[in-house]
Amino acid sequence: MRAAVLELCLQLQASTRKSYQERKNNDMLPVKLLGTPAAGRRHHWLLVVLHLVPGLLLLLLLSRSASASASTVVTHLPGFDGPLPFYLETGYVGVEEETGAELFYYFAESERSPGTDPVILWLTGGPRCSGFSGFAFEVGPVKYVLAPYTGGLPHLVHNPLSWTKMASIIFLDSPVCSGFSYARDPKGCDVGDYSSSLQLQTFLNKGYLIGNPITDPKFDKNFQVQGAHGFGIISDQIYEAAMKNCKGNYVTPANQLCAEVLQTVNSLISEIADAHVLYKKCVVATPKPIEDAIKRKFLLEESIEPNEAPGRPTVDCFTYGYYLAYFWMNNKMTRNALGIKEGTIDEWIRCKREVPYTQDMPSSIPYHLSLTMRGYRVLVYSGDHDLEVPQLSTQAWIRSLNFSIIDDWRAWHLDGQAAGFTIAYANNLTFATVKGGGHTAPEYQPEESFAMARRWLDNEPL
Repeated sequence: MRAAVLELCLQLQASTRKSYQERKNNDMLPVKLLGTPAAGRRHHWLLVVLHLVPGLLLLLLLSRSASASASTVVTHLPGFDGPLPFYLETGYVGVEEETGAELFYYFAESERSPGTDPVILWLTGGPRCSGFSGFAFEVGPVKYVLAPYTGGLPHLVHNPLSWTKMASIIFLDSPVCSGFSYARDPKGCDVGDYSSSLQLQTFLNKGYLIGNPITDPKFDKNFQVQGAHGFGIISDQIYEAAMKNCKGNYVTPANQLCAEVLQTVNSLISEIADAHVLYKKCVVATPKPIEDAIKRKFLLEESIEPNEAPGRPTVDCFTYGYYLAYFWMNNKMTRNALGIKEGTIDEWIRCKREVPYTQDMPSSIPYHLSLTMRGYRVLVYSGDHDLEVPQLSTQAWIRSLNFSIIDDWRAWHLDGQAAGFTIAYANNLTFATVKGGGHTAPEYQPEESFAMARRWLDNEPL
């Protein structure tokens, strides 16, 4: 596959050696689109599982009615020494004719066996965080060299623990107006859970993985208090006061005493990095979906000389790679290499928090229930040091599905050591923790996350 790999909305085949029907008969995951849209027809995708869960991966059959508008085969990247040791293609997919909305993608082909390996669609959460986060910081084939930025282009190296060692991956800037995705009509950027899902008319083929997923505030927010107590952030007395006065509802305080104790809880949580409670609390160089009110004034100034960046993180901060990405992605050489259309996106921002987004789908639990009952394989994983979406909350909503336990709670291992813990339920649902992982587990624990994903993708037990 070395030409228009993603022709006609990521016409992803991972190899042209077998036809779609042959792949279907052999129960293979690589996909091919089904047909060309009629003239004048609006182009949409359908995302069966809502995109708002961070790190949602779908093994899928792609759209029947989206249109490819441009693609670029990328052989070299600025800051990367030599030609790329993997196949990379970028481009745009038209998803809505009325507003001229186009989604930008990065397609990295499997480095193992592209003709038979699965195809993964990676959607970063946020909402409105670029798929580039997955490409460069989590599971993609490159990563930044974390060195003090002195101007010019940051350096990139090959990631030996990229999930492209076992799968082809599409990293998608979704919804519209995140990353390099854009709309000619500004109204195209005004989306929410439902409307952005309609732009992803995707047919699930085999299953999906979700990491530290935002699922339902009743679980996600309520278990933050319990998680903070478990991590030793709040005292027994504060926890007991919260339980007594809030009676399990920590989202909307029902009385003054509850509101006061929650103010104390939130104040204490604000002292730590809730994405990973053991990490240094740092400036978020470009907007990230957390509550820290970090100004990005320096990113909006015409001059972006390093000495004029008053809020930049230090090199030992986990967020320093995000800082480097801003300069790299907004460099003209990078944009040319990636095939970015002139005049579409003036400034690349990793997570565009300032663009409106309507969270009109408050709970995704019914969708998880529907998909698992239809036989799709599901792996839900949690970094066990995340307080944004504590693993306790994820376990709770999974238990609410009332599936019987097939393989009870146990450790899973890597190199003879516990790498996390796992439990398997009926209907092909598995939950696993990644020991030492944070909100985006592959960023913090790449080796353990790689092992977990490889086993699951290869249909092996954890």
